[in-house]
Amino acid sequence: MSRTPLLRAAVVGTGHRAQMFTRALAARPGHRVAALCDPNPTRIAFHNRLLAEAGEPAADAWDPDRFADLLDKEGIDEVVVTTVDSAHDHYIVPALKAGCRVVTEKPMTVDAERCARILDTVSETGTSLTVAFNYRFNPVHEKVRALLADGAIGEVLSVHFEWLLDVRHGADYFRRWHREKRHSGGLMVHKSSHHFDLVNWWLADTPQEVFGYGRLGFYGPEAGERHGLRRDYTRAHGAAPAADDPFALELAADDTLRALYLDAEGDDGYHRDRNVFGGPVTIEDDMAVLVRYTGGATMTYHLTAYAPWEGYRVMFNGSAGRLELEVEESRWQAPRTRITSASGALHGDTAADHAGGARLTLRPLWQPPAEVPLVTAHEAHGGGDPRMLDALFGPVAGGAATDTGAVTHPTATERDGALALGVGLAANRCFETGRPVPVRDLIPGVFPGAVD
Repeated sequence: MSRTPLLRAAVVGTGHRAQMFTRALAARPGHRVAALCDPNPTRIAFHNRLLAEAGEPAADAWDPDRFADLLDKEGIDEVVVTTVDSAHDHYIVPALKAGCRVVTEKPMTVDAERCARILDTVSETGTSLTVAFNYRFNPVHEKVRALLADGAIGEVLSVHFEWLLDVRHGADYFRRWHREKRHSGGLMVHKSSHHFDLVNWWLADTPQEVFGYGRLGFYGPEAGERHGLRRDYTRAHGAAPAADDPFALELAADDTLRALYLDAEGDDGYHRDRNVFGGPVTIEDDMAVLVRYTGGATMTYHLTAYAPWEGYRVMFNGSAGRLELEVEESRWQAPRTRITSASGALHGDTAADHAGGARLTLRPLWQPPAEVPLVTAHEAHGGGDPRMLDALFGPVAGGAATDTGAVTHPTATERDGALALGVGLAANRCFETGRPVPVRDLIPGVFPGAVD
């Protein structure tokens, strides 16, 4: 099929996060969503309604089993992969081989074998893959990188990164497919890859060795019984015991969640509102990790997925001072009975309840500390999403490009995706073995001179 100057796009996976890409492509000249690929026709229909609202024609619906036919018959130029993490490579590899530009949601994939398959394909085809690490485009994070690159604290010797998911947003990873490590790689891969990429990028360095401990101590049936939090139900919809459970998600009360998931259950049987204290849960909710970088710096990282507030603290210790970042995305959560809105439970879409702010403090040696002025946003991952979308697809029709902030930088590549993944995979291996793991043992393809 002959190609036209209009770039024809396929969006693979039509869940909640995919809305951002469908809307972004529809709003930008030179792009058209030509195909939607998902086993669930109800969710595809939802995305076609989004296209209609944007004045765009409906996209053709395709089953994942026919993805190769989709690429051929639709004349696809670009593919956006935003499906279950463990399936990313099923679409990335054939799309790269077909000569398409490919953008994948993070994480790039969930294990070493799939990562090697992607890297081998990039090498064989001479192409490249873009990984949607939107946190790089957050202006606060850009400011941090600029200060470090300018030597504001001299040589960075160590980093401490504490990340807290609250009992609303954090619980959400234990309601859905992410709770099974075979699908998501666990929070070390699915979520922490955000931060591992950030630190790799901030330091302009490569992670070398990882050690860590992880456990399931709050969610899941055993912990739920131990702490007196467990209610006896499998999924929240229609379950009387869920009525007084502040951890339950009421799909019917939110128009988007109802359309994407509750109304779509008849197609595939997927339940989006499972009991966070039910089984099976095979991922951790409390993780402590130590990373050593090639340049000599170390990072201590702690993830808590059941905190009373949400946000993160990052401290950089350098030869000439210290840089401290604190971001409060939600200062606390009210003990409401059942969650009836996607806001807060689904990170990055809207401002979280009780949103706080960001504070960046520079503490030079022998000088008083100084607060660094910041431009902050609570929506869209701190403003990172619109900046990333402009970098990926150009400005919105009729609008100017979003300011790229203090530092101009390229989008993340397959190497960046592999290095962030490598830290998470090494951490997971440590949780199992109790021994340090060299990152190159898991992803040798990105290390010069490495031998498989």
